[in-house]
Amino acid sequence: MANIVVMGGGIGGVTCAYELKDAVRDEDRITLVSNKAFFQFTPSNPWVAVKWRSKEDITVDLAAVMPKHGIAFNSAGVARVCPSDNRIELADGSSLPYDYLVIATGPELAFDEIEGFGPEHHTHSICDVDHATRTNASWEAFCNDPGPIVVGAVQGASCFGPAYEFAMIMDADLRRRRIRDRVPMTFVTAEPYIGHLGVGGVGDTKGLLESEMRHRHIKWITNAKVDKVEPGKLSVTEVGEDGKPSKTHELAFNFATMIPAFRGIPAVRGIEGLCNPRGFIVVDKHQRNPKFSNIFGIGVCIAIPALEQTPVAVGVPKTGFMIESMVTATALNIGRPAARRKCDP
Repeated sequence: MANIVVMGGGIGGVTCAYELKDAVRDEDRITLVSNKAFFQFTPSNPWVAVKWRSKEDITVDLAAVMPKHGIAFNSAGVARVCPSDNRIELADGSSLPYDYLVIATGPELAFDEIEGFGPEHHTHSICDVDHATRTNASWEAFCNDPGPIVVGAVQGASCFGPAYEFAMIMDADLRRRRIRDRVPMTFVTAEPYIGHLGVGGVGDTKGLLESEMRHRHIKWITNAKVDKVEPGKLSVTEVGEDGKPSKTHELAFNFATMIPAFRGIPAVRGIEGLCNPRGFIVVDKHQRNPKFSNIFGIGVCIAIPALEQTPVAVGVPKTGFMIESMVTATALNIGRPAARRKCDP
């Protein structure tokens, strides 16, 4: 019997647990470990922030669902991965051994890298369903006393789609409330141009998004580095093509939400050979870690180098389609007997 542990109860982890169930032998045991008792459909979080959906609409109780599929579930969360011992330490003080480990935790949100940034300080977040629920309370208060909005993605961010989507969602909701004319909106992004998306653009995303934002009266600042956030004020340095500061902006806001940079979770950071300096899992073309051959990584938590150098650092997004492809590759590589023999620790 092989004991297979999947870390992370999000889109990558849950789908991987399901696909592993089909790929491995009946006698193999699969355990899903998460720091949350529920699955959240992250792409719907922006809708929760404006109450087009509720938390209940986009979450699933994993403790109720997983056993129905023959998958064990533990919501204690992982405190530390111990690859030399083939076990993980859980946040409740217990340990869980594994023969194969799939790391699909997503990222840690690096709000602390910018002074005054994040939901514990002066900006709002849509990266987590609980963040989005809190953001909705502030959104309702804002709509009763509207003013300027700042939205976008900070330096080092790699997930730009939700920033654009939330800008459009806010625009649409304000129009429904008939107060859009009272809300100047500025999109601030580390991207070198609108529609870059961390991948050098996709087709004509530059032209399409610029046109859409002009149509919606959304101004923008690109090549932007957020220096700090104070109550009601965002300090931004605009960088030239040579990477040197070219202009500074002090943007007043009544409501601000920016996508943060990501990094690996504390449970894996600093493990030599497993992660890069940022804490992202290093994998080969088989989604397998080169040093610890019985550990696989999928989704936002893996290390992918930037596709090109930009004046302000941007990361590469890991889309849902990419994650699904990683999941299938990982499940089949663990499940196939030849792969299992090769990966045996």
